[in-house]
Amino acid sequence: MCLAIPMRIVALDGVTAVAEVDGVSRRVRLDLLPEVSLGDYVLIHAGLAIARVDAAHAEETLSLLRSLADEVY
Repeated sequence: MCLAIPMRIVALDGVTAVAEVDGVSRRVRLDLLPEVSLGDYVLIHAGLAIARVDAAHAEETLSLLRSLADEVY
């Protein structure tokens, strides 16, 4: 099982991009999703964008992850 985090694409540069969530930015690879556009939400696992998701799905998942983090911390 893997954990993939929804992030929004904020910059594109060939097969890499900058993705952001909650003020945290990461450079990610787009090898599996070459058709990604600025503003798209993607699932990131180990620095690789593995799927595109709609904004509602991304926000629902992020809300659940934030709730889990609140319980742990």
